[in-house]
Amino acid sequence: TDKVDSEVPSPISGFVSEILVPEGETVGVGTRLAIVSAEVGGAARSAPPVEAPPAEAPAVEASPVEASPAVAVVEAPAPAAAAPAAAAPVAPASPMPAAPAPGSGGSAEGMLLSPVVRRLLNENSLDPATITGSGAGGRITREDVLDAIDMQAKSGGPAPSSHAMPAPTSMPSMAAPAAPAATPRTTRSAPVAPAATPGQVQPFTNVRRRTGEHMVMSLATSPHVLTVMEVDYENVERVRAARKDSFKAEEGVGLNYLPFISRAVIDAITEYPNLNASVVEGGIMVHREVNLGVAVDLDFQGLIAPVVHNADGKRLRLIAREIAGLATKARNKKLSIDDINGGTFTITNTGPYGSLITAAVINQPQVAIIATDGISRKPVVVNLPGGGESIAIHSVGYLSMSWDHRAFDGAYATAFLRKVKEILETRDWQSEF
Repeated sequence: TDKVDSEVPSPISGFVSEILVPEGETVGVGTRLAIVSAEVGGAARSAPPVEAPPAEAPAVEASPVEASPAVAVVEAPAPAAAAPAAAAPVAPASPMPAAPAPGSGGSAEGMLLSPVVRRLLNENSLDPATITGSGAGGRITREDVLDAIDMQAKSGGPAPSSHAMPAPTSMPSMAAPAAPAATPRTTRSAPVAPAATPGQVQPFTNVRRRTGEHMVMSLATSPHVLTVMEVDYENVERVRAARKDSFKAEEGVGLNYLPFISRAVIDAITEYPNLNASVVEGGIMVHREVNLGVAVDLDFQGLIAPVVHNADGKRLRLIAREIAGLATKARNKKLSIDDINGGTFTITNTGPYGSLITAAVINQPQVAIIATDGISRKPVVVNLPGGGESIAIHSVGYLSMSWDHRAFDGAYATAFLRKVKEILETRDWQSEF
């Protein structure tokens, strides 16, 4: 899925002898991903290749262990054997083979190439046999082809041709002197920094790309409003400090502020149920159960919000246990589809990094998200038992809530946050243990 890796059983058994598609690359359905051999080391590589099928799929190589149905072997033929018959002989002054006609595929037809690599080769009249691949198993990547195009342009090689132009009869050596000026190529689709700006383009990962798409959609969908409430956490801190060591020993996880805040949010929702809703056609759907999503950072590589289902029926200890378990599964890529589906309200915990106020983006189609910002020791005014006031040092922080103005107004949102604050500051948290 967009953010969850799921294990897929292999239809065959054996040993992976070669990986043909690098991790993170997107390929078409039916693309060969790996070579599986019956023995360690992939003995099939030494067998002679059979004639390639008429289809454009890579040729299938015979295997010494082909009697076993558990072997799937793919091998590309030698580049020289796949050169098109219509190509002219290689010029004596050039060590490179003749280039295929644009669109014909040339010797690329028998090689394991991604669709984008094959298209770039065809559009720029390049022979894949002349390019050294930097991918897994020596596979030619998109960047390898783009580098070859750049080298060709710098050395005065032929410019990329349109599909209506005849095939060139030879391709000059990369070291040949410049001939006619090359036309700037326009096949590169990824953003490229200006020549005067140093740096390197880093393509979006799938998680980063999907997160960005979702955030842009959310901002375009919901009229976001930010409401912030200061909370005195001293009531929580006294219990947390007294219980954290025994809790760690009993549960195997640390006891931070997040379970306390989660429990307070869940209980406040019972009085302000429109916070636990989704926008639907013509109104909002108020959900019966509170399924609490908790945003988890994936080592700065992305964000995902696994869900504590039916959180309104759970006490603090179980909430803390489930949040820690989901976070561990998320970072180990062990989440299931059920773990991320069905959220009705989301909390994002930026506090450990010391944030002051965070304007989070709503996790659609929900109507609100709370950020738990940093908690620190500060001087506060406290009421004395016999009357009067004094200064004390307490643990203080902010709760920042982004909410959808379509679902309710500021008075409702603020009253909800005030209730969360009241629960955190006055509840007997010792009774939770």
